[in-house]
Amino acid sequence: MRVTQSSGAGGLDLNLLVALDVLLEEQSVSGAARRLHLSEPAMSRTLGRIRKALGDPVLVRAGRQMVPTPHALAVQAEVSAVVERARALFAGPGAVDLRTVSRTLSILGSDAIAAAYGPALFARAAEEAPGVRLRFLGESHVDEPMLRQGTADLELGVIDTTAPEVLVEKIREDRMIGLARPGHPLLKGKLTARRFAEADHVTVSRRGRLSGPLDAALAELGLGRRVVGSMATFSSSVFVLLRTDLVGLAASWTRPLSEALGLVTFEVPVDLPSLPLGMAWHPRHDADPAHAWLRACARDLLMATSPAAPPPPWTAAPPTPGSDPARPGAGP
Repeated sequence: MRVTQSSGAGGLDLNLLVALDVLLEEQSVSGAARRLHLSEPAMSRTLGRIRKALGDPVLVRAGRQMVPTPHALAVQAEVSAVVERARALFAGPGAVDLRTVSRTLSILGSDAIAAAYGPALFARAAEEAPGVRLRFLGESHVDEPMLRQGTADLELGVIDTTAPEVLVEKIREDRMIGLARPGHPLLKGKLTARRFAEADHVTVSRRGRLSGPLDAALAELGLGRRVVGSMATFSSSVFVLLRTDLVGLAASWTRPLSEALGLVTFEVPVDLPSLPLGMAWHPRHDADPAHAWLRACARDLLMATSPAAPPPPWTAAPPTPGSDPARPGAGP
């Protein structure tokens, strides 16, 4: 998108907004140059003009990379919003051809969300919007207003934000299931709430929480469990569960992914509250065609009971008789 120079803006070339938006997204002069079909010297000159117009370095060198300044981060969301509104204005009343859109859209969610839904989302983008790049962002151990700041475009999963300006769409209810290694003693015989509580547990919590709704549900039954620790991500918990006698919990939509990675899933013998699965975004993106497409894709994927899990890209050798395939090095 190009716009004409505006004397009403003090002679500022409003194309600098487009360049600034891309520079902050790429955090690289060469990357921005490729996106805007410019030479690197031309992009460097444009960055110089932006720095002069804003009175701020915008991007500064940090080792071999460039990082945004605090002021650049503060204005990034508004710059992106202005550029999006301008794109919609100049696109006219007709439908936008997504195959001509060149954008990077950032999705905030757990590593399980990225692993389970990423393949289908990348495949759909390749077919419907090949110029759209998808960037999955991991959750932080502290709550940050990433949607308001413009760091993330869409959040997926169990949405617990209380920011009044954020739009939240609940898509469906989910439930928790249990996870354990193959051959775990808990899987032999009838699984009762007491046996489940007596096992050693590990939680998955980005904040490092060692308790949750399960503990409240067990307490109502006069039971308690022993939590030996917590993991920050689903993927790290998988490798711990595969190599120990610990027991874990996960949302039921992770079942195909968990089983593909070698874990056994089972129904938890305790009544637990449901999990509201949904998405959240900032209102500035409401009328943006590319963002509306991303929301429609996410809605379709999350509506499914569970995402399809392709087989892992490796072929495991058949276990030797008497060995435990979930415990490397175990013999007869």
